Amino acid sequence: MASNENPFESVKRQIDIAAEHLKFDLGDIELLKHPRRTIVVSVPIRRESGEIEVFTGYRVQHNMFRGPYKGGIRYHPDVDLDEVKALAAWMTLKCAVAGIPYGGGKGGITCNPKEMTQRELERLTRRYTSMIREEIGPRKDVPAPDVYTDGQTMAWIVDTYSQFKGYLVPEVVTGKPLEVGGSEGRKGATGRGVAICAREAVNCLDMDIEGLKVVIQGFGKVGKSAARVLSSFGCEIIATSDSTGGVYNPDGFDVEKLIEHKNETGKVQGYDGADDISKEKTLELECDILVPAAIENAITKENADRIKAKIISEGANGPSTPEAKEILHENDILVVPDILANSGGVTVSYYEWIQNLHREHWREKTVNEKLENRIVNAFNDVLNTSKEYEVDLPTASSILAVERTMNAFDKLGLFP
Repeated sequence: MASNENPFESVKRQIDIAAEHLKFDLGDIELLKHPRRTIVVSVPIRRESGEIEVFTGYRVQHNMFRGPYKGGIRYHPDVDLDEVKALAAWMTLKCAVAGIPYGGGKGGITCNPKEMTQRELERLTRRYTSMIREEIGPRKDVPAPDVYTDGQTMAWIVDTYSQFKGYLVPEVVTGKPLEVGGSEGRKGATGRGVAICAREAVNCLDMDIEGLKVVIQGFGKVGKSAARVLSSFGCEIIATSDSTGGVYNPDGFDVEKLIEHKNETGKVQGYDGADDISKEKTLELECDILVPAAIENAITKENADRIKAKIISEGANGPSTPEAKEILHENDILVVPDILANSGGVTVSYYEWIQNLHREHWREKTVNEKLENRIVNAFNDVLNTSKEYEVDLPTASSILAVERTMNAFDKLGLFP
């Protein structure tokens, strides 16, 4: 994380802020501030050296009022229980805002995948899957890729889970390779959704998107995809960063050449024709659109006043704290929050799940059209909520999410 801010405390405050505008009993609201189930497992594997090392794995199932738990699995040295709990809760809110019939879940393993071989990662994934296999399933909990996991990781999960079941179950996860039931358009879906939300925000401000200056903090899967789509809209990507540093060119980058440089060197710095800058400085550059697409709490009360963008479309989960959002709002910066802006990934995951359940395969054009329609509808739902309650978009998103989730609870009731 970028600060000492506890991400789970952040999401609980987010829920409290939304609850102030709604009429639900505060005791009922407490249900959203506690995950339904928390699973912690010790995951032993044999390293290439022959030594056995034990890693800690998590799966948090936050809420299932609206459907099966849904959320990614991340491999990162900083993974801890509070982070996974926060991410699971955000998934509950995100699915509700997008109007998708899922609840929220999240998983992770505390490890450094950059220091592990492919065979070690496979052993880790298969062992972890075998240890949580009774807690996941197509109608119960559907994982997906996240930080430092990918389609190959999901394929290992599918195979491991299917070995125990005795038949192939591709719908147990989403974000798979196309060869084993993945969906067209899934790889770039999160970034595409971020870009579409940025475009809709531009329309709200009656601006012309052509030629707008964009800064992308975090040039991974989401950042690259957002850069491509925003560039196709006519925007100029003037700066970006990764974990090692940033690059800046006020005249804009050739996005494909920058992606090629990143893929070849493993970093954005050193790109020909650009100035190297610090990753912290990237956030504070003057621009029209800022896309924070790295990790949680990149924007806090300490640096929010130094943000100079007109629009922020949040690509990461929880990239700005509630206090930071208040400052950004006071500074007339239009923030499209994560639970709306980066819901493209879970939306296409939902489409992949539907395709798997029916043993169908849709063309990319069909997937992208469905994604755009749902994202635009969700944006308009949030915009209308913001007007109804006279609040900013982040607060409106939380209000809409909490309201939809609690309405489902009201109909289901409390057992026993």
